[in-house]
Amino acid sequence: MMSFLQVLAQWGPDASEVNDLSMRGFSSAMENPTTMLGIILLVVMGLLGTVVQKRLMSVMSKYSQVEAPVSGAETARRMLEQNGIHDVRVVSTKGKLTDHYNPADKTVNLSEVVYKCNTITAMAVAAHECGHAVQHATAYPWLRLRSSIVPMVNIGSRLGQVVFIAGLAMVGANGNTTVAWVGLALFACTSIFAFITLPVEFNASRRALKWLEESGLADGAMHDQAQTALKWAAMTYVSAALSSLAQLVYYAGIILSRAAKRR
Repeated sequence: MMSFLQVLAQWGPDASEVNDLSMRGFSSAMENPTTMLGIILLVVMGLLGTVVQKRLMSVMSKYSQVEAPVSGAETARRMLEQNGIHDVRVVSTKGKLTDHYNPADKTVNLSEVVYKCNTITAMAVAAHECGHAVQHATAYPWLRLRSSIVPMVNIGSRLGQVVFIAGLAMVGANGNTTVAWVGLALFACTSIFAFITLPVEFNASRRALKWLEESGLADGAMHDQAQTALKWAAMTYVSAALSSLAQLVYYAGIILSRAAKRR
């Protein structure tokens, strides 16, 4: 599994991409409402992503200063054990925001600061990643669905842009939009992945918070702080999903605009 901000970075458009797309499509947008809507959505989603990311970093930094009863590593080990999971290892991995569960080798990978520190942030993040391990162990349907479409998403992300550009050239040459729509469909694979990710991440957080409360590691104010941290982490996925949808609307507008010019 990828970390929160890795997903946002991979599936959400960055500022340079939004600016580039907007400049190339602006003249068409003035003639096509769908393209204009796409530009507006891209700008709004870009701003939303920035706000969410800054808020997340602020919350995580704040709760990294609040002491918790145990470290992230100990939190993970206890949660796995109490859920009857004995074949998953808890390991430390380099970097920041690199926390993830890897179903391939059954490891909960925690960044160094989360692994060794006993803070609210470390405890919440560790419990969340263990939530994914519990999902895997119990064959959570949404996780299985997401894993099953990964090959399709990889193909779509690699070929989508090439096919879409080739399709636009064909629209300009003979007005045929078929290849362009195929390219858009390939792009849509990443959007599908982004939206399927939402229930997976929210469920992992719910499992984490429930266990933290039932285990007695976090109750009262401490539980509320962990909930706030995980809520803003999950919002990065919401932002990413909406950004991917905005991209689809924008690209659809380009196809419709260019097809209209050929009529």
